[in-house]
Amino acid sequence: MYKIGVDLGGTNIAVGVINENYEIIGLGKAKTNTPRPAEEIFDDIIKCINLAVEDAGITVADVESVGIGTPGSVDKENGVIMYANNLGFLNVPAVEYINKAFPDVKVYIENDANAAALGEALAGCGKGKKSFIAITLGTGVGSGIVIDGKLLTGCNDAGGELGHMSIRFDGEPCNCGRIGCWERYASATALVNQTKAAMLEHKDSKMWELCGGNIENAGGRTAFDGMRAGDKYAKEVCDNYIYYIAVGTANVINAFQPDMLCFGGGICNEGDTLLKPIEKHVAQMRYSKNHEIQTELCRATLGNDAGIIGAALVEY
Repeated sequence: MYKIGVDLGGTNIAVGVINENYEIIGLGKAKTNTPRPAEEIFDDIIKCINLAVEDAGITVADVESVGIGTPGSVDKENGVIMYANNLGFLNVPAVEYINKAFPDVKVYIENDANAAALGEALAGCGKGKKSFIAITLGTGVGSGIVIDGKLLTGCNDAGGELGHMSIRFDGEPCNCGRIGCWERYASATALVNQTKAAMLEHKDSKMWELCGGNIENAGGRTAFDGMRAGDKYAKEVCDNYIYYIAVGTANVINAFQPDMLCFGGGICNEGDTLLKPIEKHVAQMRYSKNHEIQTELCRATLGNDAGIIGAALVEY
């Protein structure tokens, strides 16, 4: 039997059929095209499921389950996406929609960051680890906690939101309503904002040249490229950004002491330029600094496939 994973995003819908080796053997994709009614989006999800099944050379009768990874909060017991602001979802009966089309298939839902973490834990860099945490540095800071192959999501399915722990009590307001959240300082969005602020403050920064003189061209690589070009202001942006990541990482390690913690997101393409200084800071900040056994820090390995594979592997 095969499993299907749905990675539902604000921009794209990606559906994959996975086999018993956690390999994607069939794909179906579409644009999410928000804003529009949830029912229309789920009609396209169903079309993508059929496309993926056809691409895999199987039939729906060969499918054991469908797992949906979605932004926002979920009520797994009732199969409802409670709230997803970037999709315009409020109390969407996701499982019901899918079961109307595929009545004999089990359907599960999970937060997308949790699903991606599960994918990395079971089929990616965390394979074989007893305890595993994935951090995604993207628009926000996504995260998922996996213990003994199971997601830790708390009493209300809302656990694991590590991006919304505060690292600065006097910091920037977050759209969650708190002050100084980790994602306000360590997300890719935060890095771009920090880059632009430095450019505005320092008109002689080489980052202007890298952006062709237009600050709106500043992206996640701009400060790192500027640092490599010898720009001291760019280096300051990178140093501060890396430190913010490390502060939150040390907090997470102190709380959970997982076997492994991995980082995902496009910014991780910086490789050791990003990870080595994070490791150095964390080594000094973690409470367990004198212990022989330490949490392993690494990059995620599945890339965009993590969401599909993880969603397919969700069960409860």
